Amino acid sequence: MASARQFTIKGRVQGVFFRDSTRRVAESLGLTGYAVNLPDGDVEVLACGDAASIDRLAEWLHEGPRMAQVSQVIQREVESPDNIADFTTG
Repeated sequence: MASARQFTIKGRVQGVFFRDSTRRVAESLGLTGYAVNLPDGDVEVLACGDAASIDRLAEWLHEGPRMAQVSQVIQREVESPDNIADFTTG
């Protein structure tokens, strides 16, 4: 059964290719979900798939791409949606 985890990433995470970099890492790990900018400057990520792969993505989210400055990553388990077939950015 697939796991799902939602992340809120805080810091300097918009305008530094955080969403696209997250998509590339997530796809390389075989995950589905999304990465979207939030109005308050944070990024929200939903990752669905194997729990070990989500753990690896979670580690990466604490660093992000080279220009990002991550100050905090908040995560919570959520129900895995049935209708997500790939990893998107919005």
